[in-house]
Amino acid sequence: MKDHFSNFAGYNSWANTVLYDAVSALESSQREQDLLGFFKSITGTLNHILVGDLLWMERLEREGAKPATLDTILFTNFAELFESRKQIDQRLIQFVDRQTEDSLQNILDYKTTAGELCHEKVAEILSHLFNHQTHHRGQCHQMLSQLGKTPPSIDMIYYIRGRKL
Repeated sequence: MKDHFSNFAGYNSWANTVLYDAVSALESSQREQDLLGFFKSITGTLNHILVGDLLWMERLEREGAKPATLDTILFTNFAELFESRKQIDQRLIQFVDRQTEDSLQNILDYKTTAGELCHEKVAEILSHLFNHQTHHRGQCHQMLSQLGKTPPSIDMIYYIRGRKL
């Protein structure tokens, strides 16, 4: 199971970099444009993904930033947002690297942003975290299309094929 999560952590970092590279070609006004997404804009959606990751990493490691709400805009400056994205991706890779098959089965007690006490296995949390990112990267992918841009290919198979080269 650890290999599975290591693969996802690497893919996650790669997909984020590819997506952010595509988004960096946009004008600031395009990144901020309300495209009727759940978090309105590409910037809002990318911030939400980062907020989710920060919350989960704080719960998993018991340290780090803990945004108050899921729609918090941490960064309006795209370069700062991208840098923070790279840092949290590396932190996530390092967290997964430290895990063992046994530790992935540990139960984590945590509180949601609404204050509800929950208990899940570390493996289940990691599955959610990676799935959450894929879901919202897909929304950004669609928003790029709405802006008339060709979105990048960020399917996992492209990451897997690239590693074989």
